[in-house]
Amino acid sequence: MTAGDAVNSTAMSKSQIAYHWIKARIDDGTFSPGYRLVFGQIAQELGVSTVPVREAVRRLEAEGLVTYEHNIGAQVAMADESDYQHTMQTLALVEGYAAALAAPSLPDEALDQAKGLNAELTACLDNFEPSRFTALNRDFHRVLFGTCPNPQVLDLVNRGWNRLAGLRTSTFSFVPGRAHESVQEHQKILDLFDRNAPAGEIELAVREHRLTTLETFLAWRHP
Repeated sequence: MTAGDAVNSTAMSKSQIAYHWIKARIDDGTFSPGYRLVFGQIAQELGVSTVPVREAVRRLEAEGLVTYEHNIGAQVAMADESDYQHTMQTLALVEGYAAALAAPSLPDEALDQAKGLNAELTACLDNFEPSRFTALNRDFHRVLFGTCPNPQVLDLVNRGWNRLAGLRTSTFSFVPGRAHESVQEHQKILDLFDRNAPAGEIELAVREHRLTTLETFLAWRHP
């Protein structure tokens, strides 16, 4: 437990300490959707018995942040599938259009930044961490649509990304192989920006990229 975690710990019960410790790691993506919560490991990390950890997990389960299944144990809850599907479908439309509108005014340094982020994403594949990959992926996309001149379209895109964050999901957590495909698709999109491709081509490429991620998630949920 870090010094920050220990602040005011004397005023909290051990189960409260465990609750806040686990919840913080769910909120920041350290414990991604589907992550298995092993009571013994958490108890050892916090220097407590498994009893307060179990109590904390029950509280998190009641809040919908954790699920518990027989023979599987406690896991960080996954996103509501319908909400995720609707958000991704909407984002595919508006982000593709935003990127197409942004392309003509995207500065060279921003394009270089996007290339650098995709290089970091590629490097992450060797020692894969879903939370880090997801964060870098978000930064990559924001660079490409960030100069969209239509503030209403840009607002819709940002709302979509914020909603995804609220759903606490990442296909990369469930299907790591999607990450490899994703960086390849990023490169194709970057190539379109590099050669000043028509807006329609950029819009379609970004839309298909987003929808492929959704299709991968749905295929994983419904094999």
